[in-house]
Amino acid sequence: MLSQKEVFKSAVVDMLEKFRQENGLDCPQIDGSLVRVENPPRPEMGDLGIPMFPFAKAFRMAPPAIAASVAEMLKNASGTDSSLSSLGEFAAAGPYVNVKLNKAASAAEILSSIISQGNDYGSVGVSGKKIMEGRKIMVEFSSPNTNKPLHLGHLRNDALGESVSRILKKAGAEVFKVNLINNRGIHICKSMLAYQLFHAPKNETPQSLGMKGDHFVGQCYVEFDKYSKEHPEAQQQAEDMLVKWEQGDSEVHSLWQMMNSWTFDGLKETYKRTGIVFDKYYFESDTYLKGKDEIMKGLEKGVFFKAPDGSVRIDVTDVVGKGKDEDSHDKVLLRKDGTSVYITQDIGTAISRYYDWPFNQLVYVVASEQNYHFKILFHILRKLGFSWSEKLFHLSYGLVNLPSGRMKSREGTVVDADDLIDSLHSQALKAIEERGRDSSVGNPDEVAEKVALAALDYYLLNVAPVKDMLFNPEESLSFNGNTGPYLQYMGARIASILRKAKEQGLEPSDSKGDYFLLTAESEWALIKELERYPDVVQKSAENLDPSGMASYLYDVSKSFSAFYRDCPIVGTAAENEHLAKARLALAQCTLAVLKSGMELVLVPYLERM
Repeated sequence: MLSQKEVFKSAVVDMLEKFRQENGLDCPQIDGSLVRVENPPRPEMGDLGIPMFPFAKAFRMAPPAIAASVAEMLKNASGTDSSLSSLGEFAAAGPYVNVKLNKAASAAEILSSIISQGNDYGSVGVSGKKIMEGRKIMVEFSSPNTNKPLHLGHLRNDALGESVSRILKKAGAEVFKVNLINNRGIHICKSMLAYQLFHAPKNETPQSLGMKGDHFVGQCYVEFDKYSKEHPEAQQQAEDMLVKWEQGDSEVHSLWQMMNSWTFDGLKETYKRTGIVFDKYYFESDTYLKGKDEIMKGLEKGVFFKAPDGSVRIDVTDVVGKGKDEDSHDKVLLRKDGTSVYITQDIGTAISRYYDWPFNQLVYVVASEQNYHFKILFHILRKLGFSWSEKLFHLSYGLVNLPSGRMKSREGTVVDADDLIDSLHSQALKAIEERGRDSSVGNPDEVAEKVALAALDYYLLNVAPVKDMLFNPEESLSFNGNTGPYLQYMGARIASILRKAKEQGLEPSDSKGDYFLLTAESEWALIKELERYPDVVQKSAENLDPSGMASYLYDVSKSFSAFYRDCPIVGTAAENEHLAKARLALAQCTLAVLKSGMELVLVPYLERM
């Protein structure tokens, strides 16, 4: 059975084609893909609308004139076509053909679809198939260095990567989540050198100091920065250690393996706590040589050149433009001593990934500070002749800081992820106790942890990725307004309504006939919000942007609040049991959509709150 959107779209396509033929217009047959169903900006204009702009050139008419003619044709056809007459009332609004849907029939169709599709609701498009069925998308995110713990910036990266992955999977794509562990390089050697100087003589380890491994290694990195300011030779010592590492020095490798395991174990603890899961870990130490091999092949083919200082480079002027003095730009791919740089490693890693899991698209979730890097990386892979390089995409996101200012790892001014979550957890637990809810929510400590994660992730995801942002812990934890805890509260509130109704012997209706009773304005407003869910999933997936999903869930929550204020449920049963059961079904459908959407933006659902 066609949805109302499909019926409306099909009818408009038919009328446009009829208009073309009847007026003898010298233009191709109407292309249905040009007919796009939208939501009018104001309810009084209609519930669905289709713009006529795409047909203005072919018809040689102004879009408002086309809209007026098509709307009139639809009105006339409604007299003999029951599918159109039952759909609603047609009208032109400027360049749009709009329809005010039959509320009763629409409510019945929408709720029936939500109930019948179950967990698939939101995944299925108007065609009846999953929106991104058949797509294979690899998502790389997090990509920490093994010289420090995860911090607030990583948390935004992790939230974006995990949320985008879940949204893509909801849309029907096959998703493969990968994490590139940056476990080699000069920064790693700096922490290793500091350990040798300040901790090895005392046989200190994370265990002996009672620290998480990643925090301990991060402390070593800060110690190196302080030490190097008084000892300029420290930088050269770190570079010498990197050369030894690449030469396979056994002592350096032994230290490297020990410190990397400390950090990696600590990182995995944080991932487990925040619900971040990967399908595969890649390690730069395993892929950087592959990159070197590809560079040498490119050098032989003339893709790259050897500079006078002995380094291997590529001209990237075509990608980044000329300098202020009209000079060409080139990028170092191998240092003069033959060691790799970051982009060398990324070349090898990209190639390995494609052969491991051939993708339709590879999405790199990396901060906007690396825009330049990815332009050049994609350019190099194209120059090397890899056709799949056209399928690479950089999901660039802005910086995230606290109101106190920007953070710097080497100076020790970062906010560790664990410390931030601990702080949010403590504040959430305090709020639960102050509200007198500690005895009714189950395990207060577990609830506080879920509230903390909801506050953190929703706040990070509610801002479009491209924007810089400030993370305000107090605002994020509010139980009112556009926050994760508010969504949790609304979900728990609906669950409570359903429980109380069940205790009184009232169950949600499964009768389509009862749904025809849902015609009140606040009922209709909520139903229309629920009907938007598949479109929001599709748009969020196509744009790789969870912020629209976050805003949508807030809109659903506000609409439910207005509905529950205006339309009593249990109290209506004595007067009209069928209406009460229909409203319960609407509450049940709202909870289903909320739970589904909350999962996509990393907000844990709470049965009681």
